[in-house]
Amino acid sequence: MSTEARRSKPVNLSLSSLRIPVLNKQRLAVDGSKKLKMNSNKRAPATATQRLKQDYLRIKKDPVPYICAEPLPSNILEWHYVVRGPEKTPYEGGYYHGKLIFPREFPFKPPSIYMITPNGRFKCNTRLCLSITDFHPDTWNPAWSVSTILTGLLSFMLEKGPTLGSIETSDYTKRQLSAQSLNFNLKDKVFRELFPDVVDEIRQKQRIQKELRSRPQALPLPDLVPDGDQGRYGLPALNGHIPLDVVAPQQPALQQANRNHRFLGGALANVFVIVGFAAFAYTVKYVLRSIAQE
Repeated sequence: MSTEARRSKPVNLSLSSLRIPVLNKQRLAVDGSKKLKMNSNKRAPATATQRLKQDYLRIKKDPVPYICAEPLPSNILEWHYVVRGPEKTPYEGGYYHGKLIFPREFPFKPPSIYMITPNGRFKCNTRLCLSITDFHPDTWNPAWSVSTILTGLLSFMLEKGPTLGSIETSDYTKRQLSAQSLNFNLKDKVFRELFPDVVDEIRQKQRIQKELRSRPQALPLPDLVPDGDQGRYGLPALNGHIPLDVVAPQQPALQQANRNHRFLGGALANVFVIVGFAAFAYTVKYVLRSIAQE
């Protein structure tokens, strides 16, 4: 059919043709909001969008250890991540929120990396100078994925080498910031919206910590003594400790027993002294008598 024929074809404007959109006005509003979000990504070139979608599927299938990441629903060029502090490090127990800003030319140009949560290793809301960031486009490899970028970030976070955007703090400061990171992140709206599972995890951890703090403190251990020695109150030690359930309830009785023990010990000592003195006197008398007879 020619172009003129298509243009001359009458348009059906009957009520029946308009019934569906009228009855589904609410659905169209929902679809419109979805299209609005999709249109917000129109500035991202197809190459970058396709590559980031592939990386997203890959990171969901094979997550990076200690790290989770999500793109903004309104902009696929901005990703947010959360690093869980690895065990046996000053960051243990902490949650560190940051973001990746990808250029329109991704994957042919590297992203910018920011850390949002105070951590003691990097400055907050400052571009970090790493070999995988836009500070070093000459060392960037287009084959590197989002997983590769996040793995490199964690590796550098655990090191102590200085770079632009890094800071030097003590391990004590890092542990303090690790404990404070829970409340800090819960105040961030973007963090709560993108990582609801992590939010639940943090709140569960906070409940456990609150319960532990509310419990009464345990009584201090009694004096440590070597195995086999007598501890306080005359009780034998068990593996270097005196059992609390024995010491506490029986303390008055043990004190009385100790007093009786000391009294009997003193009496026996006196008896031994008298007997010894008598034996000595008898021996002297016997020696003098033998000399006199001679």
